[in-house]
Formats: sequence, C-alpha cells, structure tokens
Amino acid sequence: MRYLKQPVVSTINSHLIDYPTPINIHYAWNFGFLAFVCLAIQILTGVFLAMHYTPHVDLAFYSVEHIIRDVNYGWLLRYAHSNAASIFFIVVYIHIFRGLYYGSYLPPRHYTWIIGVLILFLMIATAFIGYVLPWGQMSLWGATVITNLVSAVPIVGNSIVTWLWGGYSVDNATLNRFFSLHYLLPFIIAAIAFVHIIALHYKGSGNPLGVDSSVDKVVIYPYFIIKDFFGLVVFLLVYSLFIYFFPNVLGHPDNYIEANPIVTPTHIVPEWYFLPFYAILRSIPHKLGGVLAMIISIGILFFLPWICSNEIRSSIFRPIYRKLFWLLLAVLVILGWVGSKPVEEPYVFVGQLASLFYFMYFLIFIPFLGKLEKFLLNFKGM
Repeated sequence: MRYLKQPVVSTINSHLIDYPTPINIHYAWNFGFLAFVCLAIQILTGVFLAMHYTPHVDLAFYSVEHIIRDVNYGWLLRYAHSNAASIFFIVVYIHIFRGLYYGSYLPPRHYTWIIGVLILFLMIATAFIGYVLPWGQMSLWGATVITNLVSAVPIVGNSIVTWLWGGYSVDNATLNRFFSLHYLLPFIIAAIAFVHIIALHYKGSGNPLGVDSSVDKVVIYPYFIIKDFFGLVVFLLVYSLFIYFFPNVLGHPDNYIEANPIVTPTHIVPEWYFLPFYAILRSIPHKLGGVLAMIISIGILFFLPWICSNEIRSSIFRPIYRKLFWLLLAVLVILGWVGSKPVEEPYVFVGQLASLFYFMYFLIFIPFLGKLEKFLLNFKGM
C-alpha cells in the first residue's frame, strides 16, 4: 500500500499497529499508557484553566473560585485538573513498582528506566509549584516550608532561597514565576515522555517472566490496544467517580481558606503523594541531613541498573525478594501515614524505622540479595 510509505504513517504504523509485543504481558503493563493519558488530561485542562487564572497574590484565590462558580464548566476543568494530579501519581507509582517487581530497570532497558526517573523528578517539581497556585493557606505555607529547605545548603543557601522567592518571603514574584514554570514544565515532560517511549520501543518491552521473548511476540494491534482501552475505560470510571462525587477528598481542607501570611496552620503538610518523602525528611533531626535523605530517597532510583547484581529479573522466581518487595510497599504506606502526623513521638520513631528499612531495601537487599539467593539455589542443588 502506497500510503504506508509516507514517513508519518509508517512511524505510526510501526509503533501503534505492527509493534512486536511479548505475548505474555498483562494489565500491569497498561499503566504506562494510562500515565500518558493523565499527562494529556493535565495539559489540556491546564491550558484552559490558565485562560482564567490570575497569578497575583490578591486575586489568585478568587480567580480559582471564579473558575469554579462563574466559568461555564469551570468546575469540571478545576476538579478534572486537581484530581488528575493525584491519579497521575497513583498511576506513575504503580508503573514504577511494576518495574521494580519485574526488574525492568536492568539492561537492556536501563536507559528507558533512567528517562522515566527523570520524568518523575519533573512531575514532582511541577506538582509542587502547581499546588502553590490556588493560593490557599496550605499553598502559601507549604511553599514557605519546602523552599526554606534550600537554606540548608551551606554558605549560599539563604541567597538561593531569596532568589527563588524573588524577595524576602513567598509573595507575588514567587507566585508569578511558579505559574510560568507550571505552565512550561508539562510540555517538557511530554517531550521527554516521547523519548521514553522511543527508548522503550527501540529495545522492546519486557515481560513478567523477565526472559528473552524476542521470538514469542505478536503485533500490538489489536490484542494489546484493546487491552489498553479496556484499562482506559476502568480508569475513566474511577476518575469520574472522584470528579463528580468526591472532588475534594484528595485535597487539604485548609487550602480552601485564602492564604494569610500572618496565620500559620496548626500542621503543615504537602499533598498526599509527597508524604512518604516528607516523612523521610523529618526522620533525620539535622536539617541538611534530612534534605539529603529526601533527595537520595528518590535519586537512588537512577542508579538501580548498576546497584542490582542479580541475574534473575522477575520477582516471580525470587521468593525472598518478593516478600521484601511487598514489605517495602507496606513501609511506604507507613511513611505516608507518619508524614501526615505531627512531629512528635511515637511518629518520629516509627518514621525513622521505616526510613531505615527503605534505604536498606535499595542499598543492601537489591545489591546483595541476589548473591544470597544464588547461593541458596546452588546449596539446594548439591
């Protein structure tokens, strides 16, 4: 067919129709597609919200209320955007943990993994500055607390904080630059996401068994395209449930109070998807140490392809690692719970224990557990 020789048509055909896919992948592989859907929703709703938003400390809070109350379907845009942010992180976290469980970070797909971690960092930055824009109480004080962490940098920390703020406190200059960055970063994320997909398709998708499946493959259409769209329908049902019935359940009630620099909230917390990292930050009593621990807790994902020494990819064949993996998920839930609580006992102690296990998992279990499992297998075979 002549039209298949057209460059654009040929590219679409090779990546969306004839792309060879391992025959045994299951619904855990849907979440990459769903993450891309979430990104598209965020960009589309964000562009329309920006048309009515006013980045000024005296008007920002009321411009958001104006969008919800006065703009046609503004409530839908606002709640679609705010809830999609939370659901975006849920989808991406599941996508990451699927990669951890099945060893997707190992060569030859390690560059795909590294690009994905870079996207996670940009998502965190975008979500943080976006949380400031509604200019509620938690927006103002969350921005004040988090940006103040930079002051822990020796010698130049305070100067960097002043530069970030554009003054001597979180004020109008801060809000303006955060709005500009929040509008720009999603397009950068989208560009890197395309690179992420290209890197994946260059080496081919992994599979639950973690073995070479270069022979046992089928074209992605119609088998897996249909599976992706079934996952999309389920995703949209859950997403709609939040938008139409529980639009504010994932937000903090203090953020529906206009920002007041004179009144400090009783307990300042970030959004729920940052709580585990916030708990790690608070678990170390030294400010600079806490900041470094928080950065390392995410940055360590970059080095997993080189940290791991195991020859077996998938946790299906690693019973000890599989139990530790589910224990890691439980520990992250505990860290999220601790991060939402005041800085007092017993939460501090529980957070320190959970943080210790988190770092042991990545710095001890992943590098050395493979050797122990290999020894045990050889011992049983003797």
